[in-house]
Amino acid sequence: MPFKAISFDLDDTLYSNHEIMYSIEQKMIHYFSDVLSTNSIVFDRYFWFEFRQKALLLKPDLVHDVVLLRFESYLLGLIALNIQHDKARVMAQEALDYFISLRSNFVVPKASHDLLSTLSKKYPLIAISNGNVDTEALGIAQYFQTIYHAGYQENSNNSLLRQKPEKDMFVLACQQLNILPQQLLHVGDCGNADINGALNAGCQAAWLSCYSVGKPITVLPHFELNKLSELEQLLCC
Repeated sequence: MPFKAISFDLDDTLYSNHEIMYSIEQKMIHYFSDVLSTNSIVFDRYFWFEFRQKALLLKPDLVHDVVLLRFESYLLGLIALNIQHDKARVMAQEALDYFISLRSNFVVPKASHDLLSTLSKKYPLIAISNGNVDTEALGIAQYFQTIYHAGYQENSNNSLLRQKPEKDMFVLACQQLNILPQQLLHVGDCGNADINGALNAGCQAAWLSCYSVGKPITVLPHFELNKLSELEQLLCC
């Protein structure tokens, strides 16, 4: 169907994110080993998983805010290592700041820049992400009219935008663009978050399958892209 705007997922849609996250995990392991002056504990995802689960038991809504969930996981883990609470809070914030600095320290492929630049001349573009990557730091923020990140929104009475596949970000985007849901085309890699999320909100969905990291599709999208450049061929020819 005709559409009036396009929304993009970020991770594993505009760039491959798997190797980036693997590299960050290795750096965070070294970071905590250095800060805590120990090599007897491997501070990998398996170490932090226990504290992530504890944080979610205490505050279930944190599942929708990856930044706050990471902070609370760090805090609980540090306290479990017998670090005094106030000091643990400071250390958890410092670790989170370091993680965030790493999180957006990579180069988005030129092909994605070119595609966004071309499409932004024809359509309003927005980003809808469950993650916390900084589009300003990546140099792609200028292509989007609005960038939606799941989590607690500091500028709106701390309201919560739930992660895809919940409808929250899609509904808000359509309201702010003043379009009907079916007039938004969402492009993303995850069969659950992106495809189910878009379709459940009444939007159109394009599934990008080339990175093979998102959850498989369980319902049919409107179309599949084997590579992102096919979107330009489809819409701009």
